[in-house]
Amino acid sequence: MSTPPPDRRALVILLSVVFLNIAGFGLVIPLLPFFGRALDAPPWQIALLFSAFSFGQFLGEPFWGRLSDRVGRRPVLLATIAASALAYVALAFAPTIWLAFLARFAGGFLSGNISTLQGCLADITPPEERAAKMGIMGSAFSLGFMVGPGLGGLLARPELGTLGFQIPLFAAAGFGLLAALGVVFFVKESRPGTPDMRPPGRRAALREAFAHPVVSRILAISFITVAGFAGIEATYGLWTEHRFGWGPREIGFAFMAIGVLGAYCQGVLTGFLVRRFSEPRVLTAGLVLMWFGMIFQFGSPNWQVAMVGFAFVCVGQSICFPNIAALISQATPPDRQGEMLGLNMSNMALARIGGPIYAGQLFSHVHPGAAFLVTAILIVPATILAVQIMRRLPARA
Repeated sequence: MSTPPPDRRALVILLSVVFLNIAGFGLVIPLLPFFGRALDAPPWQIALLFSAFSFGQFLGEPFWGRLSDRVGRRPVLLATIAASALAYVALAFAPTIWLAFLARFAGGFLSGNISTLQGCLADITPPEERAAKMGIMGSAFSLGFMVGPGLGGLLARPELGTLGFQIPLFAAAGFGLLAALGVVFFVKESRPGTPDMRPPGRRAALREAFAHPVVSRILAISFITVAGFAGIEATYGLWTEHRFGWGPREIGFAFMAIGVLGAYCQGVLTGFLVRRFSEPRVLTAGLVLMWFGMIFQFGSPNWQVAMVGFAFVCVGQSICFPNIAALISQATPPDRQGEMLGLNMSNMALARIGGPIYAGQLFSHVHPGAAFLVTAILIVPATILAVQIMRRLPARA
C-alpha cells in the first residue's frame, strides 16, 4: 500500500514543533562550557556534560521509538517534550557539577524523541519524497539552532556565575512547553498504535539491522561522523576562546549564522540534489565536504578561515544526515520505522557519549584543535562505506 500524499497543514505543524523543540535544545549547547566552568568543573568534566545527555538519549531513543510504534506517535511526543522542558529547569538549579550531570542525563533520556518526529514525517510522506522532507525537517532543526544559540548568547550573564545561566535555561524550558502545547492542540496521530504488537527487543533489532546491507552501513556512518562532530561540539566553545578570545555571545552568533546556511541547505538544496543525483550520492558528497571543513578549521590562522571551515561542515552535514534517515525509512517496513529510526538515533547518541570524552582529553593533553584532525581521519572510512552504498543503490533514472 502506498503512502498517501502528505497533508501540508500537518507538515507545517510538525515542523513548528520540531523548531520549538530544537530551539530550546540549541539555546543551551553553546552555554554549557561556561556553565560548567561556573561550577568549577575542569574541561574533561565539561565535556562529560555533553556525554551525560547523549547517554540518556542512547537509552531513550529506541525505547520511545518502539513505544511510538506500539501506542502511537502523539502521546510519546507529548510526554517526552513536556518532561524534557522540566529537565532544563532542574539544570538551572543544579548546585554542583554532579547534579548537573544527573539533570543532563534525565534531559537526554526524555528528549529521545527525534526518531518519533522522523517517524511522524515518514508516516505522512511517500518513500520517494522522504529525503526531501527529511531535509525540510532538518531545515527546521537548523532554524531552531539558529534562534536558540543566538538567544542563549544574548540572555547569558557569565559574570554572575551559575545564576547568569538560569534565564536562558528557563527560556529553553519555555520553548519546550510551547512545543508540548503545539502537540496538544494541533498534532494529529499519524500512525495509530498497535497495542497487541510486541516489537523485538534491542538485541533482536540490532541483529536485524546489522544483517541489512544498507542499514548496517548507515549505522556505521552515523556513528563515525557523529562521534567526531560531537567531540568538536563539546570543545568548540573552549577552542574558540583559546584561539580567538570568544565568549558565549560570539559563539551564539556564529551558530546563528551557520544555522541560516544549514536551513537553506536542508530545506532547499537537499531536495534538489537528491532528485538529481539520488540519496547515496548526496550522502557521499556531504561526507567529503565535512572532511574539507574539518581540515580548514584545524589549520585556520584566524576566525574568518575557521568560519569558512565551519560552513563546509554545515553544508556537508546538512545534505548528509537527511539522507541517512531517508535511506533507513525506505529500507524498513512501515510498522518498524519508529524502532529502526530510534535505533539509529540511539547509535548516534552512543557516538555522542564517546565523542566529548575523547575530545576533552585531546584538548587538555594533546592540542586544542586536535579533535578537528581526528574527525577528518574518521570521516575517511565513513566515506568508503557511503561509496559502497552508492554502488548497491545506483542513481534513479
